[in-house]
Amino acid sequence: MTTYKEAGVDIEAADKAVEDIKKLVKKTFNKNVLTNLGSFGACYEFPKDDYKQPVLVSSADGVGTKLNIAFLSNNHKTIGQCLVNHCVNDILVMGAKPLFFLDYYATGKLDSKIFKDVIFGLSKASSENNCALIGGETAEMPGFYTEDEYDLCGTIIGVADKANLLSSRIKNKGDILIGLPSTGLHTNGYSLARKVLLDKFKIDEYIPEINSNISDALLAIHKSYLSLVEPILNEEWFLGLSHVTGGGLEANTQRVLSDKQKLNINWNAWDWPPIFKLIQDCGKVPEEDMKRSFNLGVGMVLVIKKEAINNAEDYLKKINEPYFIIGEVF
Repeated sequence: MTTYKEAGVDIEAADKAVEDIKKLVKKTFNKNVLTNLGSFGACYEFPKDDYKQPVLVSSADGVGTKLNIAFLSNNHKTIGQCLVNHCVNDILVMGAKPLFFLDYYATGKLDSKIFKDVIFGLSKASSENNCALIGGETAEMPGFYTEDEYDLCGTIIGVADKANLLSSRIKNKGDILIGLPSTGLHTNGYSLARKVLLDKFKIDEYIPEINSNISDALLAIHKSYLSLVEPILNEEWFLGLSHVTGGGLEANTQRVLSDKQKLNINWNAWDWPPIFKLIQDCGKVPEEDMKRSFNLGVGMVLVIKKEAINNAEDYLKKINEPYFIIGEVF
């Protein structure tokens, strides 16, 4: 006789792990969350009176091979923050604010401490983005995943008024591109970064050029731009946003323009953070590959009416947010 536990799935341990993280998750709940953790479906009362013509905006993503850095360094508290912040930024590009988030965590054998650390990060970022972590799925899949690894992805649902969708705003020749700094690689380019850096350095090795060890530099939290951008979402001079993810600055910013429009980017308008210089130098990576693979220090691009550039600069100076004038639409 063979039990499910002997086959590698411990239901009691999984139930206990979920019970242990309930307090973390419930801290993200608000008055609109109508169900407790563990329901078959999560219920969220839509705040319809807050919007004239509400449009739901959704996105699903993962954190790619940044997970490998978490595995190698045994540091799992920030990876959940990266996932939530990445998804928040993706819907922010449409002009949407987050309502709730759902996660999917799959592993070969559930490690309750690692699981709790990951949920800590998910909960922390959800709270910081005023987003409820209302549910998800925890899957133990022996024989499919290895025992010491897991996969993580998530889905976010947000809302915007139809009249305020950034995707509907017209961009014109001469509109200005403003870059906001990233906090590192965010969640893209890790396959290249790992190949280049881990062939030469140990994961915990301190590198003077970046004033950090490899692990800390590569696990730097993907920045959320919601609190920076939300106050100006409805300004008529604010025309668009580009979240610089896979494909780099140019390809992602082109996505928010019409097919006939192009970008004139001044690549000398900012200095690459040291981690990117280290990757390029260690791997002798061609500059075009760097531009396509990494954000190179610019995590979000604002598209601003040319005649209102002073408005944007005044706002960013007021909130003490560094920025770069990186080009224009033509």
